Amino acid sequence: MQVTTTFRHMEQSDALKSYAEEKLDRVAKYIDEPINVQVYFTVEKKIRHIVEIVITAKGISTKASEATNDMYAAIDAVIDKIERQLKRYKEKIKAHKPSGDDRGRQYSKKIFEAESIETSSEPIIIRTQTETVKPMSVDEAVMQMDLLHKDFIVFTDSINNDISVLYRRKDGNIGLIEPQRG
Repeated sequence: MQVTTTFRHMEQSDALKSYAEEKLDRVAKYIDEPINVQVYFTVEKKIRHIVEIVITAKGISTKASEATNDMYAAIDAVIDKIERQLKRYKEKIKAHKPSGDDRGRQYSKKIFEAESIETSSEPIIIRTQTETVKPMSVDEAVMQMDLLHKDFIVFTDSINNDISVLYRRKDGNIGLIEPQRG
């Protein structure tokens, strides 16, 4: 497990760093290696102590933060929150049958220069990124969207092998865009 710590508006503390690493060992059992963890310690107005932890591992990404008036209590609270998230995620994964095809599909994401779209007939591409769309059920996609704190997720439906988009609506509900057959 690779842990990176960042201290904002406070002095760097080896005691806090080692305490956080010790507590993080508790959640490592829920995730497959390699694990990359970023821990942010922040102090606001000298009384508000905030700890934010971002965990990225094979097939999963999650983040949580907690604010208290004691940094050690904030570490304990955020670790408890992440442990609950990861337990819930593991239980849901066990409930779903794994699909036989874990390769996923490739899709290309392009970013265009805004001015070139308005002025010329050929828009200018700034960046192209190729990503793999993992096969998963709608439940898994909702869970992954919640864990990543994203507004939408593109995935391959494990039942019909079509690319679908799940998104969070402004009213808080979740919408699903899937291709029409026929």
